[in-house]
Amino acid sequence: MKFCPTTASMIAAASAMAAALTASGAAAGDYAAFQPIGFSSDGNVFAFEEYGIQDGSGFPYSTIYVLDTNTDRFLPGAPVRAVEEEDGAHLHRARRQANKRSAPLIDAYRLHDTPGVLAAYNPVTELDAAPRTLTYSSFPADPSFRKIYSLKLEEKTFEPEGICKEFLKEVKGFRLTMNKQAGKPVAQVLEDDQRIPLSRRCPTGYRIGAVVTHVNTDGSEVHAVMILVESLGFEGTADGRWIAVPVRIPG
Repeated sequence: MKFCPTTASMIAAASAMAAALTASGAAAGDYAAFQPIGFSSDGNVFAFEEYGIQDGSGFPYSTIYVLDTNTDRFLPGAPVRAVEEEDGAHLHRARRQANKRSAPLIDAYRLHDTPGVLAAYNPVTELDAAPRTLTYSSFPADPSFRKIYSLKLEEKTFEPEGICKEFLKEVKGFRLTMNKQAGKPVAQVLEDDQRIPLSRRCPTGYRIGAVVTHVNTDGSEVHAVMILVESLGFEGTADGRWIAVPVRIPG
């Protein structure tokens, strides 16, 4: 499913609805909603928010990630997290707190000024979508001017460590490759797990969830490939959290 920049608001509306359904008990598991924030003007920094209602506790949460797209590392002070740990707390309070706390970083790089393009969106609710492949154009254009890219994700199996040993016989990692770049065949490895970070919380599966793009003035591009990480959640249900894999495309 492809979107132009103006339809990013539709994603926010759908995400808010999903979070509301979870809060009311209409959905099992805790799949975070995803909202891109933007890039720095040179594409060197990218930020996004994930938010939702924790399954089990019912606490609203919001986390804002600010990433250096050259080093694939968080900037100092990120991620910024907010959790409203009281019964009956509203999601908007957690989101407001996370946005307030992250404002110095967001403002320093003027990330709201360059929102980028939500070039593709592949939500977990779209049941006939291929979860581990995605082909997209990096920006809206007439077909003759489009630059086509193709991604493939392969899951890898690892022995569980730490607390994961108590619940799972195996945990999952992934290998992400780009098979087409600007319409030309390539074999570029973007991410290839050799170990599983503890932050993924006993991962059980992955899907390519979205791509957010930015075109620099010199014609080079930055793509943030959004991966939805499914992990063991409350009472055996699945939780979903987001990670970004930055890709630098030369001009």
